[in-house]
Amino acid sequence: MPSVVKINVLTVPAEQREVLEKRFAARAGLVESADGFEWFELLRPLEGSDRYLVYTRWRSEEDFRAWMEGSMKAAHRGDAGGDGEQRRPAATDSEVWTFEVVQQAGPEGTAAQA
Repeated sequence: MPSVVKINVLTVPAEQREVLEKRFAARAGLVESADGFEWFELLRPLEGSDRYLVYTRWRSEEDFRAWMEGSMKAAHRGDAGGDGEQRRPAATDSEVWTFEVVQQAGPEGTAAQA
């Protein structure tokens, strides 16, 4: 069964970039312990865009959905600042793209399978 990639495309105004990156850095590995989780990357735009890409790779769509309904939902419910106030989102828009891995490659000498 091929892995599933989810890319959350976040529109982030320039003045909120540091806030977004700090929040992701403070996420304390929540996704890494999820069943079926394979990979995470936060991609910062370098030029001509205000959109960050949040890349996650999952063993299956079912594993992703279980994480969304479980620990991810619980973590976002408690999205308050240290003073107990609800934090304003750093992103002004969000869109999720879904892909199935059909081919992959790694450096020579590493195992690659899809």
